[in-house]
Amino acid sequence: MDVDPRHFNQVAINDNDINSIVLSYLVHNCYKETVESFVASTGTKQPADCIEDMEKRKRIFQCAVEGNAQKAIELTEELAPELLEKNKDLHFDLLSLHFVELVCAKKCTEALEFAQNKLGPFGKVDKYVTKLEDFMALLAYNEPEKSPMFHLLSLDYRQQVADSLNQAILGHSNLPDYSALERLIQQTTVVRQYMSEDNVKNGNPPFSLKDFIRS
Repeated sequence: MDVDPRHFNQVAINDNDINSIVLSYLVHNCYKETVESFVASTGTKQPADCIEDMEKRKRIFQCAVEGNAQKAIELTEELAPELLEKNKDLHFDLLSLHFVELVCAKKCTEALEFAQNKLGPFGKVDKYVTKLEDFMALLAYNEPEKSPMFHLLSLDYRQQVADSLNQAILGHSNLPDYSALERLIQQTTVVRQYMSEDNVKNGNPPFSLKDFIRS
């Protein structure tokens, strides 16, 4: 049901809805122990096969974040067959993590051979060429962490790939690739932008989410 934004403060908030939103976020991000505690304390119904699924996804996620891309690929192929074959971008990102792992370990010859055998075929597609050039450039530096491409060695980059992998696995299982909380934040951000634009056009002060919540 659509609600006039001016009447939001009159809308009753259901505790069960809040609990479902929180639970979806915890399950999405594989917080197994927290899920168990939350379910026990709130009486919220736990999704079927929730714990087993989280354990498998969490292990894959941790492998990717820790740079153990080969293991992440192996476990992904067991849990979600054909996912990486269909999602070439994600497969490239995981292979690139392993290449970076070899470079950081100073295994340059092995890294070059891996790039030629595993990453090379991606070079036939234009959108991968620049990425390949950036990764290959790491081999030219004795201290790749000080190179212009240092971000490819960062935890942030591994986290980004791991997040994308987690979302893809969820989608492969016909589950939401974003949690309800994340979608609410996305929707709130869009609404805020539109309301700010409308207020400015009408000569009113820009919309402030903080002020709206406090009112």
